[in-house]
This record gives sequence, C-alpha cells and structure tokens, in this order.
Amino acid sequence: MSQKRRLQDHDINPCLVESDASRKCLEVNQSDKDMCAIYFLKYKSCRKFWHGIMMQRKQDGIKPNMPVEEERKRILASLGRAPY
Repeated sequence: MSQKRRLQDHDINPCLVESDASRKCLEVNQSDKDMCAIYFLKYKSCRKFWHGIMMQRKQDGIKPNMPVEEERKRILASLGRAPY
C-alpha cells in the first residue's frame, strides 16, 4: 500500500479529519499558513494524543499498536469528547 493511500486509511491515520481540514484551509486561503494556525494546532494535538495511546499500547504489548477506527471511536466516547 502506498504512503499516500495509508495516510488516507481511517484505520491507520487517526487524524485524517484534522489533516483534511488543514489541507482544505490552505487551499481556501491560498496557502496562507497564518489563516490556518488553529487547524494545524488541532492536527498536532490529535497526533500527540494518538501517539501517546500508540506508545502505551506498544509498551503493554497490545496489537495493533494503533487502535482501529471503531476502537478509537469507543475511546473518544469514553472521554466524552475528543481531547484535542
């Protein structure tokens, strides 16, 4: 599977929505990064959150290291909302 297809896979990329929102903001604002700072921050926070989950699962020997989409939905539901 190519890198681009992997990044578009909901089971592999937990921050696909945030990534797409950042990209769309850049398109709408003619690549003005200052206009998209909030989207970048949300994406960065998303990546940090799921990286922490992935590292903990790896340390605990849980496979796959990154929870699949359905499991991530349950994790977020248990928190009440996305922490990012």
